Amino acid sequence: MKNEKTIKSLLEAIGGIDNVKNFENCATRLRIILKDNALVDKEKAENVPGSKGYFFNTGQHQFIFGTGKVNEVFQDFKEYTSLDASDFKGDVYANMNLGQKIVRTLADILIPLIPALVTTGLLMGVRGLLLELGVEFGSTGLSIFQMLTDTAFAFLPVLITYSATKKFGGNPIIGIVVGLMMVAPQLPNAWVVAGGGAEPLYVSLIGLSIPLVGYQGSIIPAILAGLLVSKIEKKLRTFVPQMIDLVVTPFFTLTITIFLMLFILGPVTHQLEVAVTDFIIVLIEAPLGIGYIIYGALQQLVVITGLHHSLSIIELQLLADTGKNVLNPLGTASMAGQFGAAIAAAMLMTNKLKKSNALSSTTSTLFGITEPLLFGVNLRSTRIFVSGMAGGALGGLVTYILGLKATGMGITFIPGLLLYTGSSASLIQYIIVIAVAFITGFVLVKVQSRKIASDINQ
Repeated sequence: MKNEKTIKSLLEAIGGIDNVKNFENCATRLRIILKDNALVDKEKAENVPGSKGYFFNTGQHQFIFGTGKVNEVFQDFKEYTSLDASDFKGDVYANMNLGQKIVRTLADILIPLIPALVTTGLLMGVRGLLLELGVEFGSTGLSIFQMLTDTAFAFLPVLITYSATKKFGGNPIIGIVVGLMMVAPQLPNAWVVAGGGAEPLYVSLIGLSIPLVGYQGSIIPAILAGLLVSKIEKKLRTFVPQMIDLVVTPFFTLTITIFLMLFILGPVTHQLEVAVTDFIIVLIEAPLGIGYIIYGALQQLVVITGLHHSLSIIELQLLADTGKNVLNPLGTASMAGQFGAAIAAAMLMTNKLKKSNALSSTTSTLFGITEPLLFGVNLRSTRIFVSGMAGGALGGLVTYILGLKATGMGITFIPGLLLYTGSSASLIQYIIVIAVAFITGFVLVKVQSRKIASDINQ
C-alpha cells in the first residue's frame, strides 16, 4: 500500500480505527468525523507524513493532501481500515449550528451549477476575444453566440429550482417545470421591465393589485420554490392514496407552489434579494475603494471558515443584474497576496523537507485552491498571514483604481485569465492586480524574515 505510513500515522493521531465515525474526501482534503474528538493528538495530527496541514472545522478533522494525492490517500484509508463511508453529509449537518447549515445548504445547491456557469463565462470571454481580434460576425453568428452566452443566466431560476428541489428531496422534474413557469414568456421579462422597456402585469387579488414579472436572474425565489416543491410533495404523500398519487400529488404540488411564488412569496423574496444585492454593492463600492480593500484583505479569511461557498450567490446575482462580477478579481487578489507571502515564507525554511512540502502546497493556488497553502504554510505564523492580507488589500485597491470586473465566475488566478479576454486591456489589468498583490505579500514577509524564520523553523 503506497500510503500505509501516512494512514498509520493519521490513525494514531485521531485515536485509532475504532474512533472513526465517517469520512470522505474533497478536492484537497481527507475529512474525518470522529466518535470522540477528545482522543485526537493535535501535535501528531499536524505532523502526519505526506499531509500539508491539519485543521478542525464543523465537526470535521481535515487533513490536507492536495489535488490528486487526496484521492489516493482516501482509497488507501478505506482499504486499510475496511470502513465504509456513508451519509457523510448527514453527520456533517448534525455537527453544525443553524448559520453553518444555511451556508452549507446554499453551497450544496449552487456548487453543482458552477460548471455550466463557468462555461458560459468562458464563452463570453471567447466572444470578446474574437471581437477584440477584429473577427467580424454576421447577425446569425452573433445570435448563435448570444444563445451560447445568455441562456444559462436567462434560465438561471430553472437550474436553481431543479438543484434546490433535488437537494431538499423533492421531484426535480417538477422543480424544472416550476422554474420554467417563473421565466415563462407570458410574463414580462424582469430585465426589460427594469430597463423601462415593458410594464408588469397587474393582477387583483383580495383587493390588492399585484405586479407580475418574470424571475430572470433571480436566485433566492428559485431556492424557495425548490423548497416549497419538496415540502408540499412530501406532505401530500403522507395522506394521498397511492392509487391516485401519480396524478394528485404532482398537480397540487405544482399549482400550489407556482401560486405562492407568483402572488405572495415570489414578490416579497425578490424585493429582499434586490435589497440585499444593493446593500452589498454599496459596501463594496464605498468611497475611495475601501470596500475593495477590505474584501481583498479578508476574502481568504472567509475561506478558512469554510463560508466562502456562500459568496457564489452574490456573484451569481451580480452577473444576473449587471453582467459583471467584481468579486472575481478581488478574490484572485486575495489569493495572490497569500501566495506571495507563502512563497517568501517557504524560502525562509531551513529544513529541506518542510520547504519542499511548503512549496508543493502552494501550487494548487495557481488554479484557485488555497486551503493547502493557508493551512500548510501561512497560518503557521500570524505575520505570514497578515502579510498576505496586506497583499490582497493592495490588490483590491488596484482593482478599484482600474475598474476591473470579470464576465463570469467559478475560476480564479490562472484559469481566471479566460474571463478577461474580452479586451487586451482587461487581461493586462488582471495580471497587474495579481502581480501587485503577490509582490506585496512576498516583500512584507521578506521584511520580517528574521522574526518569521524563528517562528516557522522551531
